[in-house]
Amino acid sequence: MAAVDSYRLRYGVGGAFEPPAVWSEVLAQQLAHRSVRSYRPDPVPDDTLTALIAAAQSAPTSGNLQLWSVVAVRDAGRRTRLAKLAGEQDFIAQAPLFLVWLADLARARHITTELGSGTAEAADFVEAALLAFVDVALAAQNASLAAESFGLGTVFVGAIRNHPLDVAAELQLPPNVFPVFGLTVGQPDQLGETSVKPRLPQEAVLHHERYELPPQEPHLRTYEETLDAFYAEAGLPSGWTARVATRFGTIAGLKGREHLREALRVSGFELR
Repeated sequence: MAAVDSYRLRYGVGGAFEPPAVWSEVLAQQLAHRSVRSYRPDPVPDDTLTALIAAAQSAPTSGNLQLWSVVAVRDAGRRTRLAKLAGEQDFIAQAPLFLVWLADLARARHITTELGSGTAEAADFVEAALLAFVDVALAAQNASLAAESFGLGTVFVGAIRNHPLDVAAELQLPPNVFPVFGLTVGQPDQLGETSVKPRLPQEAVLHHERYELPPQEPHLRTYEETLDAFYAEAGLPSGWTARVATRFGTIAGLKGREHLREALRVSGFELR
């Protein structure tokens, strides 16, 4: 696909950018990302999983601390139970592979207290948790991009945080390990029926030298129109602004995630 077409798919009518002097297949793959929620039953081979984890481990990690782990879930019964915990999202059970990405301070604590001579008291602070959450997000994105480069479909699932302690019990997670999100992986069924969803205009997210909020407003209105057209073509309800307002307007929009601080504490993340 030509560079200009990749931009137009990602931004809609506002994507009339000049392509860079040097184009790459990696960039084309990134711009073509779409969420896949329908899968064929074909299993994901072990060598493919190995490649995905190698890609994940090639992501940046602060101080080379590598504060993440991942559980590969192939068992149909376990995927079904996780799908129920994640808001009854059946595509989790349908996908042949579900990767649950974990913020993992247990390994660092063990190294510090058992192999080193420290008390691991610094692991109780927000900074440690933040490092782990950033690490796991970078790693998982690398894995997702690698999967898509193989022609596989993926979608991230934040809803496993609806019931994180139940997910932890299902996966037998030890203290100081927390489920951050899931990632379904599999051969797409009817990939042609999924579309590249337009994103906000760059003027709404790219700031030069300093952050400015008021100038974003006209671009938010433009995006509302672009996304409404996209949703209308897909037969979906419109109203991106209303979706954002619903998500953040009331505690009900958190769908149980208002209890995350307590769930983190129970899991050993003190967050001092």
